[in-house]
Amino acid sequence: MISVDGLAVEFSGKTLFENISFQVNEKDRIALMGKNGAGKSTLLKILAGAQKPTRGNVSAPKDTVIAYLPQHLMTEDGRTVREEASLAFQQIFEMEAEIERLNKELETRTDYESDDYMALIERVSAISEKFYAIDNTNYAEDVERTLLGLGFLRSDFDKPTSDFSGGWRMRIELAKLLLKKPDVLLLDEPTNHLDIESIQWLEDFIVNSAKAVIVISHDRAFVDNITTRTIEVTMGRIYDYKVNYSKYLELRAERREQQQKAYDEQQKMIAETKDFIERFKGTYSKTLQVQSRVKMLEKLVLLEVDEEDTSALKIRFEPAPRSGSYPVIVENLKKAYDEHTVISNVNLTIERGDKVAFVGRNGEGKSTLVKCIKNEIDFEGKCTIGHNVQIGYFAQNQASMLDGELTVFDTIDQVAKGDIRTKIKDLLGAFMFGGDASLKKVKVLSGGEKTRLALLKLLLEPVNLLILDEPTNHLDLRTKDILKAALKAFEGTVICVSHDRDFLDGLVTKVYEFGGGKVLEHPGTIKEYLAMKKMENLRELEKRRV
Repeated sequence: MISVDGLAVEFSGKTLFENISFQVNEKDRIALMGKNGAGKSTLLKILAGAQKPTRGNVSAPKDTVIAYLPQHLMTEDGRTVREEASLAFQQIFEMEAEIERLNKELETRTDYESDDYMALIERVSAISEKFYAIDNTNYAEDVERTLLGLGFLRSDFDKPTSDFSGGWRMRIELAKLLLKKPDVLLLDEPTNHLDIESIQWLEDFIVNSAKAVIVISHDRAFVDNITTRTIEVTMGRIYDYKVNYSKYLELRAERREQQQKAYDEQQKMIAETKDFIERFKGTYSKTLQVQSRVKMLEKLVLLEVDEEDTSALKIRFEPAPRSGSYPVIVENLKKAYDEHTVISNVNLTIERGDKVAFVGRNGEGKSTLVKCIKNEIDFEGKCTIGHNVQIGYFAQNQASMLDGELTVFDTIDQVAKGDIRTKIKDLLGAFMFGGDASLKKVKVLSGGEKTRLALLKLLLEPVNLLILDEPTNHLDLRTKDILKAALKAFEGTVICVSHDRDFLDGLVTKVYEFGGGKVLEHPGTIKEYLAMKKMENLRELEKRRV
């Protein structure tokens, strides 16, 4: 379906990747993996036709439909949610209008024997044949089903898109792409703005209805559930594995072990050869042997070991004073905006050291309760913050709140206090901003880099209650694992608002489910919660959607 041949991309003299070739076949479900900056998003843009390579070609059959969902969208206002999603069928509407226009022209013309008239008939026939071959009889139902699956309510359908946040607009764009039923679907971090239920719906769609799919995602569970092939971009080249992500990790470890062994053997041989040359370079009887070895070294192709992202991103939260036994107690809390009640009769107690998850569809009140806990909004009922509680907060838009004109170093230099100021360069190096990277302006950083920088700012504050709102958005899998390990080791209390099942698994021991204005407590892990919800709650959640 797509053929990639000899692809190369260079930026300012630096080669991002070179001589990349592979095929995308029907029913392929490919995970595009690699560390941040390896070129994954660039490769996806090239496949989508949104960017040109320096060298090489990307080709596909003439009628191949390629749909691309980037990480960030520039959307227009002026249509309702339903109208915007229905644009997926714009080509069909245009074909229908063209057929009607041509038929009217045929009715008014009388030059039945002319070449123009015959050409007109042929044009009508060709478009009609193509139009009637497309099954668009249920497009309205398809639009509704897709929007519901992605978390919209029926009451949202006729609201203007301008009423919705960027995350919800991303869902509308995703709906448009899925409704086009493309031959190749290219998705760059599609789960960043989806809740757990919508991710599960998207997984089912991709596995059961999509054709070829290439996805970049930090959501390991999502990637494992949908993909059957993994292409790793590393050190300017690719490795193509016909397995899902978890199996690829095993095979990659084996590959690096073999590479390391071959590299070590070659280095040993080189050292022995150089030692021989040095010892006998002045010995007449050994002249030919010395010259032979010199030439051999000159022609030797040096082996490489594929990079493993071993930069020392070791997150250690600053120690904070011990809080009281119950950092957060909520009693009969209610929050309404005019006639709309977001949450009501909320009762929960979070003990010191608890690590809890707030889960549920977007718009069900997770961030609202966080704002109540932080005393940012008025509400009915009671929310008691315990003795000596010091709150650290990471918002979804924390990265966008950074000053783009500051350098990375200055961003941290402004918040660092006391002895930690002597270790700023070490901290930045630990967060993969070593060397010249610390001198970059924030505005040129990628989404993942800004998120890392915002997290580092948070870590410089001595807090004992961490509230994290979607902290893993834009983080690569390795960085996410390290953050998770740091949170597990954190001695304070953690409230994590997240849709990322893999991140929450093994981290939280209590789940608060938000839905229908209520907050339900589920003691146990995220896996236990999901297993229970699939058996009992998913159907009820679907009913609430409609």
